Amino acid sequence: MKTTPLPLDGVPASRVQLRDGPWACALDAVRAQFPQIDEATWRSRFARGRVLDAAGVPLCADAIATAGMTLYYYREVADEPIIPFTEQILHADADLLVVDKPHFLPVMPAGVYVRQSLLFRLQQTLGNRDIVPLHRIDRGTAGLVMFSINPATRNAYQALFRDRSIRKHYEALAPALRHLAFPLIRRSRLEPGKPFFRMREVAGIANSESRIDVLDARASVWRYALEPVTGKKHQLRVHMAALGAPIINDAFYPELQEQSADKHASPLKLLARSLAFVDPLTGDAREFRSALALEFPGPISAA
Repeated sequence: MKTTPLPLDGVPASRVQLRDGPWACALDAVRAQFPQIDEATWRSRFARGRVLDAAGVPLCADAIATAGMTLYYYREVADEPIIPFTEQILHADADLLVVDKPHFLPVMPAGVYVRQSLLFRLQQTLGNRDIVPLHRIDRGTAGLVMFSINPATRNAYQALFRDRSIRKHYEALAPALRHLAFPLIRRSRLEPGKPFFRMREVAGIANSESRIDVLDARASVWRYALEPVTGKKHQLRVHMAALGAPIINDAFYPELQEQSADKHASPLKLLARSLAFVDPLTGDAREFRSALALEFPGPISAA
């Protein structure tokens, strides 16, 4: 029987389904899934009951592990960086929570961020461990994120994203593209690149599609309207860079760049502006809009 373990020290359990195999034991299995985490860290987690099976029972490091097994574990980060920006709840009802996420805050615990994640903050603020994100946006992107807070209606709202029945609109600031006619559609095949966290366009059948238009073309940096038809990782960022207009302050595209000493002074100029859909429970048309705005990066030269 599967069950979601309770939070430990306020931190929700993370879930992983084991891939590949075989392994000699559970310790070897999790090390294979997360090679960036050293053996000593995993041994400590097992010894302190911070790795659990699908039923929520603590596992021993030498327990049998097979491909397809579900495990839970509790993330731990020493000296977790503080993200000095605050989220804003825009809407809350019995089923949905809509939040304006600031730049730099991850939606889910990841890497060096656990307590400094939007999910953790909301679960602590609202005292509700049933909060689950219905979709995600990049840590560097600001704007709307929608959460389910009612397990009984969750699948109905998740289906909006699975079936592409929800319209997501973004805004971005990027260099002018005067040689192109707008609106335009960018289609390409996206696959993981190098390093592992970057994506790249490759030859082959397109698996990504973005609709791009211009909202403000009065300067050398334009304000663009972006609509991702598909939902591939970093899709909008890759497509804008491929067109010759990488989003302002994008440290990943078109080339990987070193972050400035004061990284918080240079946010990615990408905003999840709106979400629109027909409510699967009531049949009503609903639309939510971010209260945030993208500021142009300093003086903008005339066209």
